Amino acid sequence: MKKEKMKIIEDMFRKQVRKDSKVKNAYLLVHSEKLNLHMNIAEGATGNITANPQQPNYMASVGKLFTSTIVSILHEKGELSFDDRISNFLDEEILKGLHIYKGKDYTNDIKIKHLLQQTSGLYDYFWPLIDKLLDEKEFNTSPREAINWGKNNLKPYCPPGEKTKYTDTNYHLLGLIIENITGKPFHEVLKDYIFLPLGMENASMLHYSDPIKEYSYPIAHFSINGTIVNELKDFAELDYAGGGVVATNEDLLKFMKALVAGQIVSKDTLEKMKNDANNLYFGIDYGYGIWQFRTIPVLMPQKYNCWGCVGVTGAFMFYHPELDAYLIGNFNDVSYKSKGLRFMLKVIKELAKAI
Repeated sequence: MKKEKMKIIEDMFRKQVRKDSKVKNAYLLVHSEKLNLHMNIAEGATGNITANPQQPNYMASVGKLFTSTIVSILHEKGELSFDDRISNFLDEEILKGLHIYKGKDYTNDIKIKHLLQQTSGLYDYFWPLIDKLLDEKEFNTSPREAINWGKNNLKPYCPPGEKTKYTDTNYHLLGLIIENITGKPFHEVLKDYIFLPLGMENASMLHYSDPIKEYSYPIAHFSINGTIVNELKDFAELDYAGGGVVATNEDLLKFMKALVAGQIVSKDTLEKMKNDANNLYFGIDYGYGIWQFRTIPVLMPQKYNCWGCVGVTGAFMFYHPELDAYLIGNFNDVSYKSKGLRFMLKVIKELAKAI
């Protein structure tokens, strides 16, 4: 049964990649001790190099779960509280005029938890600046400059805490808060707080740091509208704490298993991260960097209940409690923003037949 189930999932994955010309390389890891199953496969190529399961992937907004986990570590250390105002941790240059909505300044009302759960009311400068970068390959900026660009060119959409809207601005501010508290660059905090303690030797931050152990294969190419984006160094400045993590699927599995087991933050803190949430999309709640599927009779059956994080390149990293299954993958193309998640649900459907 195990071999048969793995063959079905593998065939489904390879067929999905081969039928879509936009997808140049893709990766899938499925692990469940309950089902006695471990699969780590790849399809396609990076340039002339055949895709390999041990190849590191840029995981896009999956990196937000690493950022929210670091914030949660700092919460447990007493360095901050989720209910603290962000003005306690950021300088005047960043704070001045950050959130002016209908003529009123709400900057001092923004709390750490508003950034974590995407309810700050702030604008998202990520996509406008990505378009600028793709049009002007020489364009460059820093996370601080990007935030200031957003203040000058975009408008908040509501007061803090009133609505949920996904924006990278929130997580870039969290990155700056982490740096101000620790006194270290964000990529060093990632290494010191997560990569080193968990033995994630094949993990890094795109264009910011090197892995503990040199990569055996090149970072898989990922694309936006046909442009190989990881070759654009300044893309990393726009992604920053919103999603710059690069890692092999096996290293990402180490992270998720440790998070589930309460080895990074306590299980009580993890429950807070999951359940202090608001509705983001139909059937999906958003907590502290965590997407969580909700049961909706007929439309979203209970068998799909899982939690994790999603990236715009078709990246996903989820845990399914009932199956004790970890699902980690990436299609490395922005056209798979939703399709990658839908494919993961197909895998869950197949796994559910085994119990």
